[in-house]
Amino acid sequence: MKIRCSQYIKVTLLLSIILFSAFQLNKFKKVNIVFIGDSITAGSENKTEMQPSVYVIAYLKDQMKIDATQSNQGVSGHTTLDFLPGDNDFKNTIQAADAFYTDKDAQLMFSIMLGTNDSAVKGTHGAPVSPDQYRTNLNTIITELLKRYPNSKVIINHPLWYSPNTQNNSVYLAEGLERLQTYFPQIDLLVKNYSTINPGHVFVGDTQGFDYFKKNYKDAALHEQGRQGIFYLHPNQKGAARLGKLWGKAIYKVLYK
Repeated sequence: MKIRCSQYIKVTLLLSIILFSAFQLNKFKKVNIVFIGDSITAGSENKTEMQPSVYVIAYLKDQMKIDATQSNQGVSGHTTLDFLPGDNDFKNTIQAADAFYTDKDAQLMFSIMLGTNDSAVKGTHGAPVSPDQYRTNLNTIITELLKRYPNSKVIINHPLWYSPNTQNNSVYLAEGLERLQTYFPQIDLLVKNYSTINPGHVFVGDTQGFDYFKKNYKDAALHEQGRQGIFYLHPNQKGAARLGKLWGKAIYKVLYK
């Protein structure tokens, strides 16, 4: 009798979990996403098949049956300073978000991946951006977004690996790559702070992309001619698809956590 009772309790709990999960899924059947970033987000030559955001939407729609829409606000060569409130990048982001925010049946999300150009030795706006300043800039951007859209959610993805000989019109090299990795704990610290002052709105997104491109750069990144030889910085179509899937998984986790 005790065994049957125990089994009954387990089955009841299992059914409760399933029903709760179904309720959670029904809460977020529609999501509108604004992607904020640099040329990696924008896609090489602004080609659709090179934009990770396209694959995010495909992942959410095909795998999770979510009605998802996106606006890609990636701009080549730009840093966190270019997206600060008052600058054109931020104004364009707000314009896209305003159009989405009128849809009261959808969850508005911002997916951010900035840092590549911040980490440069020289040649980009504000470079090199120190780790503390990088966190401060992100904090300023996110604070304003949440002020305007208090029901939105923000995901910050870790920026990607690039080869230590990367140099095009800007200089990155090994120094930049080393600086880039100092941004990771700043993202984590920022999210931790928001979990206290505004819980449930700011999250760490993908953290696997860096290692993926470090390991698979020859197959997943464009082979670009630079001043220090062939360098690897931008995902090719295969890399964009992989990155989009990683971002998609991070978004799904936040929606249904």
